[in-house]
Amino acid sequence: MVDVARRWAATLADTKGVSLPQEQLEEFLLGVAQDAVRAEPDHGSARDRFSKLYSASPIGIALADTDGEIVEANTALGKLLGCRPSALRGRNIPDLGSADHDVSRLRNGLSQLMTLGQPTQQERLLLDHGEEGTIWVDVTLTDLPGDRPGSTYPVLMVSDANEIHLLQEQLLHQNVHDALTGLPNATAFGNALETALAGPGGEQVALVYLDVDGFKVINDGLGAGVGDQVLRGVANKLKAVFTGDHHGSVARLSGDGFAVLLRGGFTSLQVIALVEQALEELVEPIYLGGHGIGVSASAGIVVRQVTDGGPEDLLRAAEIALHRAKEAGKAQWMLFDPELDARDRGRYQLGAVIAGALENGEFSLIYQPTVKLADPDQLAAVNAGLRWTHPEKGELDSDEFYPLAQITGMTIPLGRWLLAESLAATARWRSRFGDAAPDVCVRLPKRLAIDPDLVMLVKEQLDRHSLPAHALRLCTDRESVLDTGGEMLDSFAVLADLGAQMVLTISGSADLELIPRHGLPVRHVILSGAVIDALADGENEADVRHLCQLVARAKELKLRIGAEGVRSHEQAERLRRHGVLAARGSFVADSATGDEVDELIERHAH
Repeated sequence: MVDVARRWAATLADTKGVSLPQEQLEEFLLGVAQDAVRAEPDHGSARDRFSKLYSASPIGIALADTDGEIVEANTALGKLLGCRPSALRGRNIPDLGSADHDVSRLRNGLSQLMTLGQPTQQERLLLDHGEEGTIWVDVTLTDLPGDRPGSTYPVLMVSDANEIHLLQEQLLHQNVHDALTGLPNATAFGNALETALAGPGGEQVALVYLDVDGFKVINDGLGAGVGDQVLRGVANKLKAVFTGDHHGSVARLSGDGFAVLLRGGFTSLQVIALVEQALEELVEPIYLGGHGIGVSASAGIVVRQVTDGGPEDLLRAAEIALHRAKEAGKAQWMLFDPELDARDRGRYQLGAVIAGALENGEFSLIYQPTVKLADPDQLAAVNAGLRWTHPEKGELDSDEFYPLAQITGMTIPLGRWLLAESLAATARWRSRFGDAAPDVCVRLPKRLAIDPDLVMLVKEQLDRHSLPAHALRLCTDRESVLDTGGEMLDSFAVLADLGAQMVLTISGSADLELIPRHGLPVRHVILSGAVIDALADGENEADVRHLCQLVARAKELKLRIGAEGVRSHEQAERLRRHGVLAARGSFVADSATGDEVDELIERHAH
């Protein structure tokens, strides 16, 4: 027995100044008790050692009878639960649990221990606290041998886990909530969406994406601090509209992007009404630092049965609807339209394969001849454009694929190819027809017109084909001239100095005045749109007056004036009488392929 005592004394003394972990203390206690049983000749000493360790232990310990009723509790347990140890005597171990599930877990653990002899692994639960209400603890249920051989008694060991648990809860909250607004973040919203779509088949689910319009103006103009307060205000207004009676969930997904999830038996009109209410609330100003700040928002709405597609389908639909709302002018909502989406998918699939089509030789040049109206047998120029021979959709004109090329970044490769092939054709005409060969006119897509490398590209192609610059006409429009993000004005000035002819498409006086206002080196203007269409079937006095004013102003600016979209010889004659010099359109030819334009040039050359 002395050997046992010496061994335990050495073990407990050799802590090296460090508090012992709970698991080691539990092992020490059980070891002392087991040694006390084995060392039958010296029961008293074992009990003394156990009692001293039991009393001084920092772990809360409760000894119970075979029914689980506490017969003794140490000081540490009383301190942990905010009461005197004596107040715990007579209470059943499961009754220490705070909520029903805590009581149930203690009861099940006690039953497992007493019937199957299976100790409880450390488990975290809530116990009642005498002063603070409840406390999170880690509990272990095990047993100790009794005085009679084969008898055991339950022992409850408890350690404080409140601070650790609260820290874990705080970290969990931060992981699924936005720090600025307190709303659920994208991760939490994704989980909520999956849960909603797993609901009963008869339920509706609505997803709303909202973006604050022009939030960068607020952030950059008034500072990030004000921007943060505005976002908090937006979050509060959205919660006020969609939560509460409507049981909606609002989340912040990105900088100025929010999402709303609704679930239940509602209609599309009811969801739209809530969205309109939210948009109206956001416009109402909030006052920050002396500024009354109101914001507009764009919203994309999807309403469908929970069984109609998974989360990815719903999220994609909401993004598409939001994108359409922004394209339509912002500050409004757009409801997802499956039929429109199906058409858009076809268009986007087309846009996605432009690069491969260019590489595979599916694009070709298509020409429109421009003739002199005083002598329609003379070609003034040949306009070159692109046509796509799609293996499934057939012949596609540029207005069908250029907008898609703009989205996919293929505008510049297409424009480069158009310019290179056009100048190659011009070189061939000049070699074959000499001075009778017409100039080639290339309408630059906006992205290429404002590109800083335009001058280098044009000069490179002219040199490659040994062409004089005046053989090339470059045509642009109002939109490119007014684009502040590009270098079109500088590029056109340099190209004009090289000798290239600059052409501007105009639809009225405002477009024409861009030339003197910006000092554009333009030599030709092309009338387009309503001013030309007005003379298709006759001559209205007001329309003729408008045309004559444009022609007179063009002459003042020393410009040569032409027209496009002319459909008949009668329309062409009316334009000629009022001063238009050249025109193109179906009255000459809608379009011509490479071989056809060669024949046309040859015919006009002779």
